Amino acid sequence: MNLYLQKKNGFLAEVNNLLILQHINYPMHSASTLRKKIILLSLFLLSYSVTIFAEVQNSNKAISNAWELPALILDDLDGQKHNLYDWHGKVIMLNFWATWCGPCQIEIPDFIDYQTRYQDKELQIIGIGLDKVRKLKNYVRTVGINYPILQADPELQYSLLKQWGNPFGILPFTIIIARDGHLVFMQQGILNKQSFETFVKPLLEPTKK
Repeated sequence: MNLYLQKKNGFLAEVNNLLILQHINYPMHSASTLRKKIILLSLFLLSYSVTIFAEVQNSNKAISNAWELPALILDDLDGQKHNLYDWHGKVIMLNFWATWCGPCQIEIPDFIDYQTRYQDKELQIIGIGLDKVRKLKNYVRTVGINYPILQADPELQYSLLKQWGNPFGILPFTIIIARDGHLVFMQQGILNKQSFETFVKPLLEPTKK
C-alpha cells in the first residue's frame, strides 16, 4: 500500500472515531480528550496535505514531455495495437475514463463536439478506457464517440495514471499534449469548457513563422 493510501485510511479512521465520540453521551471530563483528538487530527491533516502536495510536485517534476515517458501502446476496441506516438505532431487530448465514472460521462459529449469542430485543426482526442472491452464498445456505440478509444486493464488504473502524473488514480483524467509532445496541462476531474478555451484552443492556432 502506498503512502497516500496509508494516510487516507488512517485519516478516515480518525474521522470515524471522532464521529463516534460526538454521538455517544460521554461524561463531561471526556471533553478535554475530544479536544486533544481534534488538535491531533488537525496536525495529522496538515501533514497529510503537505505529503499530497509534495507527491504531486515530485510527480509533475518527473514529467515534461510525453515522448520521454515509456511508450503507451494499447489495443483499440477491435484488438488493433496503437502507440500514442502515432499521433505525434497533433494537439492531443489524452483522456483516461471508465463507463462507470459519472463525471466521465458528463464531459464526453463536449469531447465529441470538440473532435468534430476542431479535427481540421489537427486536434486529436484519444480515450483510454479503464474498463472491459464489451462495456466500452456498448458505451461508444450508444453515445456515438467519434475519436479513438484504447483499452487499458482496469487493474492498472493507479500505476498507469501515476506514471502520467496522477498519483491518486482520479477519473476522469485529461492531459493536453502539444504538437512537440510538451505536457501543457493536466486535469483531474472534469475538463470544463473554460479549460479547453484556455489551454487547448491556443495550441490549435497556426504556428507563426
